[in-house]
Amino acid sequence: MELKAKNVHQLLPTVLNALRKDGIHRDSRNGPVLVYPEPVTITYTSPCERVMFWPERDCNPALHLYESLWMIRGRNDVEPLVRYAKQFRNYSDDGQVMHGAYGHRWRRHFGRDQLTIIADRLRRNSDDRRCVLSMWDARADLDREGKDVPCNTIATFQRDHNGTLDLTVFNRSNDLIWGLTGANAVHFSFLLEYMATLIGCPVGRYHQISTNMHAYINTLEPLAAITRVDVDPYARVRHIPLPLDPWATDDEIESVVACADGSYRAMKSTWGKMAWAVLYANHTWRTSKKEERFSAANRILDQSPSSDLTDWVVAQREWFERRQRAWEAKGGE
Repeated sequence: MELKAKNVHQLLPTVLNALRKDGIHRDSRNGPVLVYPEPVTITYTSPCERVMFWPERDCNPALHLYESLWMIRGRNDVEPLVRYAKQFRNYSDDGQVMHGAYGHRWRRHFGRDQLTIIADRLRRNSDDRRCVLSMWDARADLDREGKDVPCNTIATFQRDHNGTLDLTVFNRSNDLIWGLTGANAVHFSFLLEYMATLIGCPVGRYHQISTNMHAYINTLEPLAAITRVDVDPYARVRHIPLPLDPWATDDEIESVVACADGSYRAMKSTWGKMAWAVLYANHTWRTSKKEERFSAANRILDQSPSSDLTDWVVAQREWFERRQRAWEAKGGE
């Protein structure tokens, strides 16, 4: 099956409907699933529009944003991720590192920085067809019985006839809710934008090929209301791109991650100020007194450039609003 969508928000109802119509019930080690009977290819024509706004899906914007930056920095430590989702410990064998962490595979695991090499090759030769990014390591992953092995195995970068950069990701087993339209849509589109910045070319298309696309039955039920293609949220919000200078991009990413990890640095770019506001607002919400947490967090978001128009900021504010309504419905307890 082949599906095409402008962005991940518009894709979700389409791919859900396809799975509901043609999916096959199977068992898995984590419970019953609905599996699409053949490989699925998805193309995002505007991959930088990576934020999901469906309230039923209730994505945590700060988690997806931070994890993308954590990956770009080549990390595999669990502790920073636990701030946003405690269940990350369940996917680590020792509670300290993620065995299959994509960013670590991109930049460190194989003894070389694959991203730097690929960017250099595509700067020198825009027709290069050998830019394969490895995430699966047969020596470390094949026949492994641990909790975490990469679901996304390899990716290829190629520039088209107009010079724009396309990314194709190959996936062995893809959870539709948490993976394909959740984390993967954010992480890999961010990787694509980052690499385009390093190379100095426009962002093209992002293709995802999933050999086994499935959804756990218990995660499908809360999404029953998502049956139609909703109004495109990007008609009312906008994406803030990374700085055009690759050195500035790396510096801002490092600074945002440092701030999220507790070491404050001043942001210079519009993108950096936005990313800092989202992550620091989430930190403020987590650490403030219950009666103050929502107002305090939203004051931080107000400091972001174009706070009422920026995709990540708007999504984070809506995420807070859903929690505030639930908190108030329980009598503020």
